[in-house]
Amino acid sequence: MGDQMKDKTVVVTGGNNGIGLETAVGLSKLGAHVVITARNQAKGEAALADIKDRSQSDSVQLMLADFASLSSIRDFAANFKKDHDRLDVLVNNAGGVNTSRSETQDGFETTFGVNHLGYFLVTNLLLDMLKASAPARVVSVSSRAHERRKGMNFDDLNSKQSYSGMGVYGDSKLANVLFTYELARRLKGSGVTANCLHPGVVRSGFGQNNGGFISFAFKSFYTLLTPVTKSNAQGAKTSIYLASSPEVEGVTGKYFADSKETPSSPASHDEEAAKRLWEISEQMTGLAAAPA
Repeated sequence: MGDQMKDKTVVVTGGNNGIGLETAVGLSKLGAHVVITARNQAKGEAALADIKDRSQSDSVQLMLADFASLSSIRDFAANFKKDHDRLDVLVNNAGGVNTSRSETQDGFETTFGVNHLGYFLVTNLLLDMLKASAPARVVSVSSRAHERRKGMNFDDLNSKQSYSGMGVYGDSKLANVLFTYELARRLKGSGVTANCLHPGVVRSGFGQNNGGFISFAFKSFYTLLTPVTKSNAQGAKTSIYLASSPEVEGVTGKYFADSKETPSSPASHDEEAAKRLWEISEQMTGLAAAPA
C-alpha cells in the first residue's frame, strides 16, 4: 500500500462494479480516502467489503446515488458535502448502454441522461468543493465509441425520432469529451483540471445486462476479441493514472488512452457545440432556468 494519495479524498461514481470498482481499489491502495457510489445498498456494501479487503484500507465509504435521477444526484452531493470538508478528485465513471429506448425519472433518454447529464450535474454540484481543495482533478470515463459520431444531434438529444443503442451510447461518449473540454476552458486558472479517457475494450460485462442485439453483439465481440481485450483492472489503469499521477499535474482539457494523451475525434473539438451542449445541459438539469 502506497501513500501517493495520502490525505486525498476521491469520489468514484459507479464504483461498485467493473472498472469503477478497480479504480476504487487502485486509489485506495495509494492511500486515498475513497467514496464510491452505487444505486443498490446490498451491491454497494459487497463492493465496499471487496475494496477494503483487496486494498487493505478501511478508508472507503459507500454513498447511494442513482444517476438516472437528478434528485438522487442532488441528494448525494448534499450528503457528501455534509460528511466531507474537501474533494481532491472526482472520477465520473457511472454509465451504461441500453438495447431499447427508455427514460430516466426526469424524462430524459436513459443513456444520455445517465452517461452525460449525470456527469454534468454531479461535477457542477461538487465544483465549489473541488475549487476549494485545489489543486484538484475531474476525470471522466469516455470511450473510443465517440469517434463514430459526427456531432451532437441537438434536434433530438432524447432520441425520440430514432434510436440505436450503440449510436446513442456513442453520442453520450462524445458528450463526455465535449463536456470535458468545455469544463477545462471554464476552469482555467482555478487549479482544477479536467481530463477524459478511453479505458480500452474491457471484459466488464458492460452492456450484457440487456436482452437482444446489444447483449448478443457484446458477447460475440468479447468471445472473438478476448485475447486482446482488457481485464477490469487493466481498464482502470488510465483512470487511476489521471486521478493520481504527478505526471499530469496541471494537465487539462485532454483525452487519454493507455495512460497517454491521445487525439480525440474532430467533432469533439467543436467549441460552439461544446458551449451549446453545456447551456442545454444546464437547462435540462435545472442548474439554469430554461429560456422563456
